[in-house]
Amino acid sequence: MADLAVNAGQCAENMAMDAVGPEIYPFHEMVRLIAAKVHGKARMVHLRPELALFFSRLAGYLVNDVVLTRDEAYGLMSNLLISRDTPTGRTRLSDWLTWNADTIGIRYA
Repeated sequence: MADLAVNAGQCAENMAMDAVGPEIYPFHEMVRLIAAKVHGKARMVHLRPELALFFSRLAGYLVNDVVLTRDEAYGLMSNLLISRDTPTGRTRLSDWLTWNADTIGIRYA
């Protein structure tokens, strides 16, 4: 990611770039991967979007932050986070999670 930012900063023209890859996961598989790597006990529950947003707002109230917006939820459901471009990243998420498993989720930022 740092390499992408440095290279983009050296370009004179405006640009849009997907910072992705090299691994691609459907959302539920990514959540399962993260839970496995951090030895989490997360359970996946499939809810109607409106109910998920309600619980998201409740969680946001508890942490004094916006956890998930309506636009983000519908973007996830529409696979808007899946890039059609060639991966620009070199670090595999699975490897990064392994290297950082002891610090992920320790404190809320």
